[in-house]
Amino acid sequence: MGFARTCSVAPVGVEGVVVEVQADLEPGVAAFTLVGLPDKSLTESRDRVRAAVVNSGGEWPQKKLTVGLSPASVPKAGSGFDLAVACAVLGAAERIDPRVLADIVMIGELGLDGRVRPVRGILPAVLAAADAGYEQVVVPECAAAEASLVPGVSVLGVRSLRQLIAVLAEEPVPDEEPDEQGRPDPLLAGLRMPGTGAATGMHSVGAAQHDHDHDLADVVGQTSARTAVEVAAAGGHHLFLEGPPGAGKTMLAERLPAVLPRLTREESLEVTAVHSVAGLLPPGKPLIDAAPYCAPHHSATMQSLVGGGPGVARPGAVSLAHRGVLFLDEAPEFHSQNLDALRQPLESGHVVIARSAGVVRFPARFLLMLAANPCPCGRFSQRDSLCECPPSAIRRYQSRLSGPLLDRVDLRVEVDPVTRAQLTEPGARGESTATVAGRVRQARERAAARLAGTAWRTNSEVPGRELRSRYHAAPGAMDEAERNLERGMLTARGIDRVLRVAWTVADLVGHDRPDATDVALALQLRTGVPRGVPMAIGASA
Repeated sequence: MGFARTCSVAPVGVEGVVVEVQADLEPGVAAFTLVGLPDKSLTESRDRVRAAVVNSGGEWPQKKLTVGLSPASVPKAGSGFDLAVACAVLGAAERIDPRVLADIVMIGELGLDGRVRPVRGILPAVLAAADAGYEQVVVPECAAAEASLVPGVSVLGVRSLRQLIAVLAEEPVPDEEPDEQGRPDPLLAGLRMPGTGAATGMHSVGAAQHDHDHDLADVVGQTSARTAVEVAAAGGHHLFLEGPPGAGKTMLAERLPAVLPRLTREESLEVTAVHSVAGLLPPGKPLIDAAPYCAPHHSATMQSLVGGGPGVARPGAVSLAHRGVLFLDEAPEFHSQNLDALRQPLESGHVVIARSAGVVRFPARFLLMLAANPCPCGRFSQRDSLCECPPSAIRRYQSRLSGPLLDRVDLRVEVDPVTRAQLTEPGARGESTATVAGRVRQARERAAARLAGTAWRTNSEVPGRELRSRYHAAPGAMDEAERNLERGMLTARGIDRVLRVAWTVADLVGHDRPDATDVALALQLRTGVPRGVPMAIGASA
């Protein structure tokens, strides 16, 4: 009887469970039995592994073979167990010393010719292995850079099963023939999920890709909207822009990621883990260090927004926008149930998806930006009568955004149409992205120094209880906001959000704590009612 064991990782959301892969050979009729709650793609590994071993020059054992995946109570899905199953079988057949395999975690899919193909979720799988105490990991060669992001783990990248057998058996490592220059590497196909490319709006576009083609200086006029974008970026506040078509709402949204600061190392690993599971990592750049940008179409389903789907739950748009921007253009055109599903992640910063097979938790700490027209034709305004929509149609259109959802949005700004004078005036360009991003970075640093030693990173994350007890505004600064609360213009949640925005404004202009002017600007950005304060942060600083 021969026995060998090694380890792999079963993905569970953006986390993983270390699975022990055991192989047992006994005399009897040649058969291959795989046990341990495997799914269809894992059950098919029996044929992939057999062909890969034979085509790699190995001899398939003609005995009764049983491969067990432990713990057996955890559902196993995906093809990432192929490499571990093959090595466990070869260890049981004594082609490889079983003692060498015991403390190694192996992740990878096998082709019929023995090549090792990448799978999605390499980074969270290696993180799970490191948390479990394993120090050696074997992954596909093209995913070695992603696996190397985890500190304290020795990563071996292999291109074929032949190479791995030679390394484990301490034999000369054979050279694999390189692919022809200029042709796409077929192994990289395993890193990309179909239907999530650039044309779908579900991909991650970081700030680095917006620096050159998208500059805030391109936005003509819109002082209030530009200020709202700056405040949103500095404090992580959600933003709602309402205005006619062509006023610049989408332009501002596309330029918001470049205003956000670069991700920290911890944030980069969080974002990279989500995009690795979704199969959206950019080729050749395993670490995402810029804020992601996700703009799904208004026909998106609830599963594509919050996550889920058939079989293994996949991260949705709210998770793909983690630590970045989720832009919902034409927000009233989204299904009302889909929009209301955003309430919970807006408050908690994560999404919990319950299925019969288990519960999956995805991070979802994003900056929500909504854009909408004032009416179906888009020309409704208090200043003129160009709109031809009946009042009932206007009310019905505007009511598609529920009150509880809008109450969670800190900033609400009306975007005015751009005039001919603004378009043709020489030197009408506003501040550049670099200038605004510099102020945002300084404001984030002030907030980080104030919140040092706490679990919060931005003003938008500070609970209302802590705001009222530890982070007070200047004496008398909140009087007007409290009067609005008494009149019913603000809810209890709303007054907390006004104070959060006031702290962000104070950080932008360099005040030690919010004064009456900072609170007035926060109220104006929250309610849209003019308070007699200048809207340009740069000018007021």
